Amino acid sequence: MQNLLSQSAVSMVARLAAHAITALELAELHIAQIERLNPELNALVDFDADRVRTQARKLDAMPASERGLLHGLPVTIKASISVAGHRCETGSMANRGFMPEADAEVVRRMRAAGAVILGTTNCPEFLMAYETDNLLYGKTNNPWDLGRSAGGSSGGESAAIAACLSAGGLGSDGGGSVRTPAHFTGICALKPTPGRIPTQGHLPANRGPFALLGVIGPMARTIADVSLLFRVVSGALDIDPAGAPVPYRAPDLDALKQTTIGYFEEDEDAPATVETKQAVRDAVAALRSRGFKVEPFRPHSLEKLRELWWVFFVRCGAMLLEPATLGSETSTSPTFKDFLTIAHRGAAPSGEELLHAWMAIDPVREAMLKEMAPYPFLLSPVCSVPAFRHGEREWLVGGKHVEYLDAMRYTQWFNMLASPSAVVPVGRSPEGLPIGVQVAGRPYADEEVLAIAAVIDEAFGYKAPPMAAASDR
Repeated sequence: MQNLLSQSAVSMVARLAAHAITALELAELHIAQIERLNPELNALVDFDADRVRTQARKLDAMPASERGLLHGLPVTIKASISVAGHRCETGSMANRGFMPEADAEVVRRMRAAGAVILGTTNCPEFLMAYETDNLLYGKTNNPWDLGRSAGGSSGGESAAIAACLSAGGLGSDGGGSVRTPAHFTGICALKPTPGRIPTQGHLPANRGPFALLGVIGPMARTIADVSLLFRVVSGALDIDPAGAPVPYRAPDLDALKQTTIGYFEEDEDAPATVETKQAVRDAVAALRSRGFKVEPFRPHSLEKLRELWWVFFVRCGAMLLEPATLGSETSTSPTFKDFLTIAHRGAAPSGEELLHAWMAIDPVREAMLKEMAPYPFLLSPVCSVPAFRHGEREWLVGGKHVEYLDAMRYTQWFNMLASPSAVVPVGRSPEGLPIGVQVAGRPYADEEVLAIAAVIDEAFGYKAPPMAAASDR
């Protein structure tokens, strides 16, 4: 049992299949880790040990012929994805006590594959922050430094997985919300192409422009684990108007080595730390050592993508979500107030402005895809900085002041492009904080993005935070 908690989900599934451990025994290990560390991390917000044990006992009694790909694997789900009988409050007092009666489609698929649902994880109010903090449950702490953020909006999920409270799970991402937390805590994540994973049962609903921007994405300690979860939950849902009927395709590494991967170390409008740039260079070296062609390349369309992302995610997001808090400002969280303050720096977009922005989406995406034709995959930073201290909103990087949302632009681009991008841990800051690298690709190249990320993961990969390793006995 020693060190089992910090092993990959793939390893755990293999041990379960070989009957080296039972689902109940593995669940008990995770229950003990949650009870030991969650009071410090505040990652899980809805957890019932007896409910977990009941699931595990049922799985242990199941005939071998009925066991799925995840049989007995303990996982967590972000508290914006419906899990029957669990809190799904999206971090807001406006949704306090809400418990869905039915599972989201992705949760149904996880259960059908044999996953044990440990509980739901913390997120910022309405998911509109890169720091997980709210008035319902408070802040989630980073397992590498409790005084720092675990990221947002899937910060509870990332902290739980990094500290071995969970073997993996599901978050959601409209502007970096699985990738930034993965970068901050030293784990892996995938923002898939919209439509590859159903978002039915996610709150708020991914409709209109958010059907392009917002996705549900797997998070875990290794890219192999993320790929396993992707296989389980991907696939179009018949009633999903944004669903993409694209079956899972095993990637071909030899074919990928015939393409050219582009990379850049920073964006001039939001410089990256010295260590972040070094992490990108180290990832490039790892790929080249395995026979991949990697060349410097920075597309010119990135800023136009971000301008459109800002219109729809920030300005339209405020228009859609602010009404839920009107008249109850005292119960609105500081993180959501921060978001509204940023969104209100300009006037609300007019109908004419929104129409022009909507009409601009396809030409800008087309321009970006043309630029990517010779470089179908891109390596870049995930964020200008590693995990920041709770409440920080500006940093001095390379002699330039970098503001909060600007530091996160590296992920926002690919939400607007509607393309897949994965994050894998590579480097460390002077304080010992994790630094991830992002691998992005053209739409529907999810499997290829994961395959490239897996090569980098093999060279670097997950390391347990000291607080998790100390209790992994």
